[in-house]
Amino acid sequence: MSFFTYIIYSDSKNKYYVGYTQDIETRVCKHNNGATPSTRPGRPWILVYSEEYTEKSAAIRREIEIKKMKSRKYIEQLIGKTQNG
Repeated sequence: MSFFTYIIYSDSKNKYYVGYTQDIETRVCKHNNGATPSTRPGRPWILVYSEEYTEKSAAIRREIEIKKMKSRKYIEQLIGKTQNG
């Protein structure tokens, strides 16, 4: 079983959202279908980053760690690392 920490991006709001889930495809669809009130205004959302974990607690810890940074620059560096190798 896998768990994911993920980052989605809204071009219309120019914002990132960080979360965790067990099923990343379904979760992104829920964001785009308006099932999550906090992300409803930013639709459509694009998955731009994810990390996979074997334990739910590890995925949650990583989500909290990223959110505590309160830094768009940090998120964009994370995304850049995966896009640029």
